[in-house]
Amino acid sequence: MYSLGQKLFVEFTGTFTLVLAGAGCICADQYLRANGQSNVGLLAIASASGLAMGVMVSAVGHVSGGHFNPAITAGFWVTRRLGTMKALFYWIAQLLGALAGAFLLITVIPESVWRPVALGTPDLVPITDFTRMHAMILEAVLTFILVFVFFATMVDGRSLSNRLAGLAVGLTVTVGILMAYPFTGAAMNPARAFGPALVARHWSNHGVYWVGPLFGGVLAGVIYDRFLLRDQPLA
Repeated sequence: MYSLGQKLFVEFTGTFTLVLAGAGCICADQYLRANGQSNVGLLAIASASGLAMGVMVSAVGHVSGGHFNPAITAGFWVTRRLGTMKALFYWIAQLLGALAGAFLLITVIPESVWRPVALGTPDLVPITDFTRMHAMILEAVLTFILVFVFFATMVDGRSLSNRLAGLAVGLTVTVGILMAYPFTGAAMNPARAFGPALVARHWSNHGVYWVGPLFGGVLAGVIYDRFLLRDQPLA
């Protein structure tokens, strides 16, 4: 049995890795484009976040549950699979991990590279008929799918893909970014938005990345728990 301190350390480390890889790849893409080289591209940006999530869930998911996302933790909290105080500690660890990842990026990457992309902070596409409401719905739907897959592979003991949970969760993140990155940045994770936003001081449309993912995560947790886990004991 792992202690709470060990679980919080893992949540911190996992979220740190997710922000470092996701935001860092966006900065790398900006550097290459600014220098006229072949840009990294959407597939690589999506793969960086998806691989980071998948690797960390596979590596240390057995320690803390491998949330690395306040929206996933919210799904566990609302279904009483995580107590209130423990959920709060998880959220704090995740936010601190995201901040640490963002601070490391601005320490090692020149400001001339990260500033034009606001350190990879997700934001809305500047299209007049794509509103905050559209963005919140999109983020909510994508996070719903992510948390639904997380419950199906990490929580449901009857799942055939428990050993492949990291791959399934990572691919879900990748697919979400491939679809929605041009429109919202496809955070699907309040911590992923918060860390770079605070460090880069870029708060444009920031509420979208809390309201949408948290709503989607809670809804997915409740639906999977009530309809598909009725006969499963609480973890």
